[in-house]
Amino acid sequence: QVQLEESGGGLVQPGGSLRLSCAASGRAFRPVAMGWFRQVPGKEREMGARIRWSNGETFYAESVRGRFTISRELRRNAVHLQMSSLKSEDTAVYYCAAQRVGATSYNYWGQGTQVTVSS
Repeated sequence: QVQLEESGGGLVQPGGSLRLSCAASGRAFRPVAMGWFRQVPGKEREMGARIRWSNGETFYAESVRGRFTISRELRRNAVHLQMSSLKSEDTAVYYCAAQRVGATSYNYWGQGTQVTVSS
């Protein structure tokens, strides 16, 4: 069983930076991709960034491109999201997710970590 645990959320002022981390545990963890999603109450969960596990290829949603950077640590089975130039509209619960081999969607999810951008 794969478990994902996020950390690094919190309160930050507009224009500030924050780094989220997600550690995966479980036997033989070899995802196809991992991603960071976010959700605001009353709205659907949206993907912010994802990274292909094998070669590190990244993809970003238009709303975060140029401000967020996703990276991975193969040895630690971890993925990070460096967020800069944060805006109030980035306030959300951020979820880490992993897609296993053969799956067409993300199979494993973390519990979420709150990010609040406010002065």
